[in-house]
Amino acid sequence: QVQLVESGGGLVQAGGSLRLSCAASPRTFSSRDMGWFRQAPGKEREFVAAIRWSGGNTYYADSVKGRFTISRDNAENTVYLQMNSLLPEDTAVYYCAAATFLPSGSYYRLSAYDYWGQGTQVTVSS
Repeated sequence: QVQLVESGGGLVQAGGSLRLSCAASPRTFSSRDMGWFRQAPGKEREFVAAIRWSGGNTYYADSVKGRFTISRDNAENTVYLQMNSLLPEDTAVYYCAAATFLPSGSYYRLSAYDYWGQGTQVTVSS
């Protein structure tokens, strides 16, 4: 009932694009702020992007700003991450997360999120 399921990952060449999707149960998605994180081998999980429940406010890590776009469709209980101009350093497992409410400035903190998906692998080749 409470779940987040990512999809859309895969193998792409540098400069290519992918769109990740995160399908959530209504309980998980309703009135929730949503975020994307990623974890590369040997590294800690890091913030990628976040979006408020209304979709009116979005936040991005500097490393992806201008290349990635987060969006949501509340009617479909789905959040998306459009990834363009992909680089080899974007290779990681990407995780979708949901938060009951993100206080100002807390969107980058893993501990601020209540629910996590299982992750989807993104591999970018040179």
